Amino acid sequence: QVQLVESGGGLVQAGDSLRLSCSASGRTFSSCAMAWFRQAPGKEREFVAAIAWSPYNTYYADSVKGRFTISKDNAKNTVYLQMNSLKPEDTAVYYCAGDLFGPGSDDVARYEYWGQGTQVTVSS
Repeated sequence: QVQLVESGGGLVQAGDSLRLSCSASGRTFSSCAMAWFRQAPGKEREFVAAIAWSPYNTYYADSVKGRFTISKDNAKNTVYLQMNSLKPEDTAVYYCAGDLFGPGSDDVARYEYWGQGTQVTVSS
């Protein structure tokens, strides 16, 4: 079992940067693929970025490629999402998710562990 807690969200202006963190408890974190999803009001939850459990291949949605970077620190049981050049359309609740022995999928249904979410608001 893995418990996930996100932090680092906030209100920023377009062009600013934020780093989200997701701290995990549980001994299986190092064996989990980790991902970030986001959900804007009235929209479905969408894939943002993922990192496979082994090797650490990374995957990104086209909308964030080149601006966001996902990374994983097994020693700290933490996954990060560095978000640069933020746009108003990045405004959403961002969720961290874990998939034991996963490949780093963009499929929300694969992920069995979820955090509670952190709000990111980008003003124009």
